[in-house]
Amino acid sequence: MSSTTNVEVAAAPASIGDGLKTKVLFASLTGSAIEWFDYFLYGTVAGLVFNRLFFPNYDPVVALLLSYLSFSLPFFVRPFGGFVFAHIGDRIGRKKTLVLTLSCMGFATFLIGLLPGYDRIGVWAPILLVTLRVIQGLGISGEWGGALLLAYEYAPENRRGFAGSIPQMGVPLGMLLATLAMTLMSILPDAEFIAWGWRVPFLLSAVLVFLGLWIRNGIDETPDFKKAKQSGDVAKIPLIDTVRYHWREVLIATGAKVVETAPFYVFTTFVVGYATGTLKFEKVTVLNAITIASLVTVCMIPIMGGLSDRIGRKAVFLTGTVLMAAFAFPYFYLLDLRQPWSITLATVVTVGLIWAPIVATLGTLMSEIFSTRVRYTGITLGSQIGAAVAGGTAPLVATWLLSEFSGNWASIAVYIMLCAVVSFVAVSRVDRRSAA
Repeated sequence: MSSTTNVEVAAAPASIGDGLKTKVLFASLTGSAIEWFDYFLYGTVAGLVFNRLFFPNYDPVVALLLSYLSFSLPFFVRPFGGFVFAHIGDRIGRKKTLVLTLSCMGFATFLIGLLPGYDRIGVWAPILLVTLRVIQGLGISGEWGGALLLAYEYAPENRRGFAGSIPQMGVPLGMLLATLAMTLMSILPDAEFIAWGWRVPFLLSAVLVFLGLWIRNGIDETPDFKKAKQSGDVAKIPLIDTVRYHWREVLIATGAKVVETAPFYVFTTFVVGYATGTLKFEKVTVLNAITIASLVTVCMIPIMGGLSDRIGRKAVFLTGTVLMAAFAFPYFYLLDLRQPWSITLATVVTVGLIWAPIVATLGTLMSEIFSTRVRYTGITLGSQIGAAVAGGTAPLVATWLLSEFSGNWASIAVYIMLCAVVSFVAVSRVDRRSAA
């Protein structure tokens, strides 16, 4: 277990002004939020529009499965994009990589908003949709690690838990913005929403991308990477060094990602199609529940990050993991009540309260088990493999389980519990010195 990172540059960030620290945190948050806004737009629309617009020749269940498959496929190319961007990040720098990832993501999202449907261009519609979704996946694969390290490597050692949680706020904040945008568009009559309303947030995302690029342009390289480069401690081929010397840490990071990503996509992506289709909730009711939960999560993440500076990342993370397993069945019981308050409560508890300590500490936990020279590659490799195995497949697996077990959601609850067990075992292996 590598535990060298805590002492490598602990004193370096201390001399950085408070104004710059705030600017760095803001840059890491805004870029991350924009990336996830683009990404969650797709996930939200997948269960509402794409099954009808891009896969119309299939029965409803198959169309929904194909729509979620288009959501899942890019997760499997994310590790490859992660290899490329992490190599750039560990060789050339964090800042340059973040500009590339945000540009890549914004370009793909804008084009999705312009894409004709199946009725216009036939089979090319789903092909182009998946291609653009893959480009989105490539962009996000390098963004997360870069945004995290921008905040983490600028922070003093005793505040790295809090700093590392700030870019994690970009996940629920991006989801909040995406859900709000789709909620506003959902006010339109269904025919207009399908025809053009869903496209508006995709097209307007270009404005947010330019804003993110402008903010990041004013940030210098991180102190940790500067020191590593000045001392010549930069890996020539970071991927090889990571696999050779840090494969245990990669396995831990991959396992830790499972409970952070699979249940999340069940609670925020699968539930949109499940609640509106099977449970007959109004579309706006489901989106409002996710919106409220996202607000709670945005507030809870920095609180949990700060708490991890006091009691340790490992303790905070494992507590969230246990609660995730314990609430799997109650979550679906609440959904079965088919009341607006019940789906709101279920979503707020799972996403807003239980998921928050997990996501708040995940990035810092990963960062502290890798040395600076391979940190970008290590956390990217672990997180993207975990996301590919557990995250992108979650809505697809949940939909399949629901169909295979004749609409019985108990199998999905067990699936969530198994994800929690995997992550609990993985993080339990983290060395106390690097996780405290």
